Amino acid sequence: MNRLNRKNAAAPRVHPERIIQFGEGNFLRAFVDWIVFNMNEKAGFNSSVVVVQPIENGMVDVLNEQDGLYHLNLQGIDNGRQVDSIQLIDVISRGLNPYTQFEEYLKLAENPEMRFVISNTTEAGIAFRAEDKLGDKPAKSYPGKLTQLLYHRFKTFGGAPDKGLIILPCELIFHNGAELKKCIEQYIDLWQLDAAFKAWFSSSCGVYSTLVDRIVPGYPKDSIDEIQAKTGYEDKLVVKGEIFHLWVIEAPASVANEFPADKAGLNVLFVPSEKPYHERKVTLLNGPHTVLSPVAYLSGVDTVREACEHEVIGKFIRKAMYDELLPTLDLPKAELEAFADAVLDRFRNPFVKHFVTSIMLNSFPKFKTRDLPGIKIYLERTGRLPEALVLGLAAICVYYRGGKRGNDVITPNDDKTTLDFLAALWAWAPDDAGKVAMGVLAATKIWGGEDLNEIPGLTDLLAQNISSILSKGMVETVRLLF
Repeated sequence: MNRLNRKNAAAPRVHPERIIQFGEGNFLRAFVDWIVFNMNEKAGFNSSVVVVQPIENGMVDVLNEQDGLYHLNLQGIDNGRQVDSIQLIDVISRGLNPYTQFEEYLKLAENPEMRFVISNTTEAGIAFRAEDKLGDKPAKSYPGKLTQLLYHRFKTFGGAPDKGLIILPCELIFHNGAELKKCIEQYIDLWQLDAAFKAWFSSSCGVYSTLVDRIVPGYPKDSIDEIQAKTGYEDKLVVKGEIFHLWVIEAPASVANEFPADKAGLNVLFVPSEKPYHERKVTLLNGPHTVLSPVAYLSGVDTVREACEHEVIGKFIRKAMYDELLPTLDLPKAELEAFADAVLDRFRNPFVKHFVTSIMLNSFPKFKTRDLPGIKIYLERTGRLPEALVLGLAAICVYYRGGKRGNDVITPNDDKTTLDFLAALWAWAPDDAGKVAMGVLAATKIWGGEDLNEIPGLTDLLAQNISSILSKGMVETVRLLF
């Protein structure tokens, strides 16, 4: 079987490099790059993507070995029709590691045809680091790297108004565009860059908030042999996703004209405000995802679908979604219930084997963004803490303890500072759930400056749940909710 690359593949096209993409992971390749592929095919977009690895250790080397090519397996039900498609996606021209190719990275800014920047660096990626310097090669944070690139472009083209960039962050935080813009402006001030550059960035570049929605289980390890037999290629970057997709972009018609997703028949919406779409999706899809994953994993359940169909864990998911998260939203109840029903159908997609471990990357930032607001609003509206959401946080804490689940080694994946903190906390109090609960909730660096011990009753309830998981097991602890 031939390795997948542009020499062996059936004449993939080469388009001008017009998009810089920060992130090489499964989601961007299954969502954004697929959208670009469709715009090339159906709307004459004529653009390729240069992928920038946002962290020092990534997978652009594997991407380059395949000349940016990979297969996308989309599965699901579309308008009552069963879909199980495999496509060769050819829009990525190359990948760069700015930690080893910094000068090549800056040269991207010198390309006069470059027009778009798209990113997904996880919820923790849009952050300002005062330690970053303009002379770093590169700055550690994503906004720092982007500021370096924008400043180089400004200098290369002498501040030409038509050389600004359209920036579309896909990180799952509310007002991601506004947050990214604020970080860039902080770097401009910190590094004391030209006032003319600050004016150019403000007037010639657009940073637009977006909301993305597609469940992407990732590499289909259970069906990879069958997929490669169908394609005829050895492909290390096959990615599986659901057929459903939605991209909401808070931007004017001028941006829509340059990014012709509507002409390609895609579910990409340009709207005055993405807020209602964001709150509904983050709360009723991502919120349940974040808490169900550690609960399912510690119960011996490996996929989202199996979790939904599990006699006990399925009840937990419904309690978190319908009883605790749904009442925190202000849209009409019937509309919210219909959306929640659709989300459960997506969770139960018979084609998609969505491993819960793939959802648990950076669980603490995800919980902060997706579920902590629900805890606060639920408490405010009912006078009680939401039991399922707090249990989900307890499961995250126990998951980050490490150890083993049967024969499997538990290996949390998060920011090193967070992992080191949790490891030290558990080492200090291995058998004291109260100390662990208090320590986690007091970790202001995790919670954006807040000490969550100040939320009435939360410390005690979290400690009770951690203790129960350790003594009774996850399934029995969940069973006690009902």
